[in-house]
Amino acid sequence: MNYLFICSRNQWRSPTAERIFAVGYGIHTRSAGTSRHAKHCLTVKDIAWANYICVMEQKHKVWIKEKFPKELLHKKIIVLDIPDDYQYMDEDLIEILKQSMQSYID
Repeated sequence: MNYLFICSRNQWRSPTAERIFAVGYGIHTRSAGTSRHAKHCLTVKDIAWANYICVMEQKHKVWIKEKFPKELLHKKIIVLDIPDDYQYMDEDLIEILKQSMQSYID
């Protein structure tokens, strides 16, 4: 399964999720951002690759649905409700991500 993690600038939350779930969970991970200033801006190819799209906030879901309506027709979008309060690989962020994703990763 392919999991795509999305935040605004692809700087802290989504790259942390990409990294921590990349090993030991039996899934493939990528991350992207919604801002034009993101380290990696979300693309059609990212969406096509993903089985599950995990966004950090509701605003990210709204944004991608506006920008990529056709590409999202058969995609599952998971809103994790994780605010932009953490640095990359922050211990609290890692714990919140693991708890938030527990029911979505077998």
